Amino acid sequence: MTPSSESGSLTVTSPPVNPLTKTTATHSSTDDPHRNTTVSPSSTPSDTILIRCVSEIPIEIVSEEEMGFFEAALAAARSISLPSVAAGTSCSTSSSFPSKAKSIGSITSLSKRRLPAVVADIEDSAGKSPTHKKTRDEKSLFIRFRKARGLSVTDITATEWCEKQMEFVLCVGKRRATKAMKAGSARHLKLEEEVITKVAVSVESAEDAWALKFLNFIAGVNQLLFEGLTRELPIIGFVEGVWMVGKIDEIRMPEGDSDRNFMLVDTKTRVRDTLPAEPQSRNGRLQLMCYKYIWDTLVAGNFPTQKFYDFFSLNRNAILSEEIRENAKQAGIPAKTLDDILRFFINTSCLFLPAHNQMLLRSVDYQDFFLLWLKLFLLFTLACCC
Repeated sequence: MTPSSESGSLTVTSPPVNPLTKTTATHSSTDDPHRNTTVSPSSTPSDTILIRCVSEIPIEIVSEEEMGFFEAALAAARSISLPSVAAGTSCSTSSSFPSKAKSIGSITSLSKRRLPAVVADIEDSAGKSPTHKKTRDEKSLFIRFRKARGLSVTDITATEWCEKQMEFVLCVGKRRATKAMKAGSARHLKLEEEVITKVAVSVESAEDAWALKFLNFIAGVNQLLFEGLTRELPIIGFVEGVWMVGKIDEIRMPEGDSDRNFMLVDTKTRVRDTLPAEPQSRNGRLQLMCYKYIWDTLVAGNFPTQKFYDFFSLNRNAILSEEIRENAKQAGIPAKTLDDILRFFINTSCLFLPAHNQMLLRSVDYQDFFLLWLKLFLLFTLACCC
């Protein structure tokens, strides 16, 4: 693996937590610009409304000449997409269409007809291998964009919010950050700096980057034990056969000495000083539930190390950079390789209990960070009795 010059950050927490590395990631949530509209019932009979609406729809009759143009375009496209089709059957004559298209019924019947170029005959596909390699368009978005990275919690919540928007983000790229988005990121950074001090650390390889994430986790949970609160905690888990990564906004110790299950908290910034709609609240709850799922899987000891190295193409015996090893030593971890830090990471995570079923979701204004909305919700689990 070719070393790359990147930058990370070193976390310095209050004693007795030792300085460790920490990366940053912030996000904000904004209102969906699209709003549903409702139509009030009218006193006009339903059949009268239907007749009036139909009469207002413009009707365009497609001529036979225009249908011929459409047919020629389809034949040209078919000759490119299906080169294995015989020349005698690649183009159909104009007699396959009605001679006159002078009614809506004839147009709809044409639209429902299966085009011959969509599905090839069995004879045409006889020469293809049953295990032929899929093209780029046939591959799933996960294979194309997350094959070597794993799924993030943001991928899950963004897909739940709008699947097509998530597809555009993957294929085209993210939209430019708005003023509200930048303010939300600044708010999360300010919340993190209230409990964490970061110092820049150089990263020379992918193994160094993952070592930083594991050291960040160890520093965060140590701070959680001694101070009862930590923020921006990186987390990774093997959930349902898929590697998932995320960064928890906040984990706090619940009040009372009897309960030792940590509570997960997520903060959302809003453009408008109004209460979040139910879809926005549902999306926030989904994010917290994903964090809990990953946390519970991790603390249960379900971390296949060999699958981790294979999936992310990492060398477990790679020697870490001198700066990473020095910071690990200051934290009480005499590690030289990524495998040394990973073993300490797994042993540390197994010391904790599953997250509390009660989680906290709050919304603040993106300008003055005034608390707009605070909601506690309880995640119910069903036990199977045999």
